[in-house]
Formats: sequence, C-alpha cells, structure tokens
Amino acid sequence: MSARELRDRIRRRARHAGLTPDAALLGNLERYYLLLARWNQKINLTSFALTPGGSDEAVDRLLIEPVMAAQHVPSGATTLVDAGSGGGSPAIPLKLAHPHLSLRMIESKMRKSVFLTEASRELGLTNTKVETARFEELLARPDMHEAADLLSIRAVRVEARVLMTLQAFLKPGGHMLLFRGPGGADLSDSLTAPLQWIATYPLVDAARSRLVILRKSR
Repeated sequence: MSARELRDRIRRRARHAGLTPDAALLGNLERYYLLLARWNQKINLTSFALTPGGSDEAVDRLLIEPVMAAQHVPSGATTLVDAGSGGGSPAIPLKLAHPHLSLRMIESKMRKSVFLTEASRELGLTNTKVETARFEELLARPDMHEAADLLSIRAVRVEARVLMTLQAFLKPGGHMLLFRGPGGADLSDSLTAPLQWIATYPLVDAARSRLVILRKSR
C-alpha cells in the first residue's frame, strides 16, 4: 500500500504544481525516493522524515522542485555540475528529467558520496560521476575549469564569495541554478561580473521556494 500511496502522492503533487510527468519519470522519481528513504535510516542524507508513503513536504522539496526547475534548463545544455550534492536532490531528479545531461555530483562526505554512487547505479544513470571532494579542490583540475553548461546549488550557503568561486566551473554563457527557500533576496542587485541575474521563478507555492537563474557572461 505504501508504494502505491507514494506513487499517487508524487503524481498528485506534480499535478498540483502544474506538471504532467510521464510514467517513466514518475517511476524513477519513486525509485529514487525509496532509495533515499532506505539509506536515510542508516546515514543522515536529509532532514526530512522519509516515510514509505511520503509526505507532501518531502515530495515537494526533494522531487517536485527539481522537476519544476528542469523546465528552465536551456535547450543546448549538455553538462551539469551539482555542488554539495548531499542526498542527491536536486541533481538526480534533474538528471531523471533530462537524461541527456552529463552529470557530475560533488560531495565531500564519503558516506554520502557512496550513496550517490549506489543510487546512480540502481537508477541506471548514464554519464554520471561522483566526486568525493570539496568543490574548491576540484577547481585546480584543468578538466573541471569552465567545463559545465549548468551548475546547480542547494546545500551550499549562497554568498558572493562562494558564487564567484563556483562560477569557475561554468563555461562562458553557462547558467547557475540556485534553489532558494522563502528567505533572502534573489541576488539581482548584489552580483558582480562575470555573473548576471537572468530570472527568478516560483517552484512550490506551499514552500515559497524559488529558482534563481544566473548567467556567466561570455
């Protein structure tokens, strides 16, 4: 009953947000949630209490928000870096919504990176890699410098200094996807070159969450 309840909840919360994901995406979102719930009993991947049937808040924040954000992925984007991946949201749902993206998740904690690797394997995610390191360390690698079309951030504290460090992952013309809660400004007045604010979109009304999109100038 719990699996059916979870499936129905994901479908209902998606519909409430104006989304109509296909059966394959719904099934993969369900599988990811159940993996996260099982591992969360052993290691702290998320602060949400992940019951087998889900809760509206957990489903909204972990699954629906990234799928909403996926609508704003530029059509030509092929590479995504996620900084501070934790339990895999928003990175994994974004990848499920856009399977063509080459995904690299950055997570400094070994146990969490093990989960991300296992979840990627069980979900059959291709062109997906987990880097067990701090993002500052990876920028010394030539293959990571200006290598991504997209960079997503949720678990990282958003400060001007952090943004200026993270923008080095982006190709000129690339975009940052910042997942933000109800607090804080949308950064439109506090950015410096090469970053510029592009748009702010609502994600989940109940959570008053937003997606802030920044662009790295060419």
